[in-house]
Amino acid sequence: MATIYRKTAKGHSEIETRSHRLPPRLRSALILVDGRRSDDDLRKLIPQQADESLQLLGEQGFIEIIGITQAAPAAVRAPLPAAAPAAPVSRPQALEQPSMPPRDFAQTRAQAVRLFTDMVGPMAEALALKMEKARSPDELRPLVQTAQRIIGNTRGGQAASDYGTRFLM
Repeated sequence: MATIYRKTAKGHSEIETRSHRLPPRLRSALILVDGRRSDDDLRKLIPQQADESLQLLGEQGFIEIIGITQAAPAAVRAPLPAAAPAAPVSRPQALEQPSMPPRDFAQTRAQAVRLFTDMVGPMAEALALKMEKARSPDELRPLVQTAQRIIGNTRGGQAASDYGTRFLM
């Protein structure tokens, strides 16, 4: 049996504002929780004390269980639908507009960080933290370019190109 977790509103708030000042180990684990990965998948990505980290995040209300599935072999396992709607394709065009509403920028930034950490794993933490601190599309752009280069090195040119197409302004 595999458990699927997603971030709660408190978890999303912590990612955006750091208002609860989670220790780095828990913050890294929280960033990886996406509503699609099972606890088995998360254990592979969380370098230290994965079970304890997930338990603490759950007890403190940062994540919640959204499903328990029967584990299938990795080659047969079908992706679960996302807990939240997928990012609209039009999101990158919204970044090109000179006066983007703050909420749209915050959502786009969060999606860029989430996808980057999904693709690179815990090694993405340092750059992901810088991306989360970006206050405007102009501050985020060079960070997304760096993320794109890292994705190219770890996942290949096509993955890097797809990421850049989606988030480069």
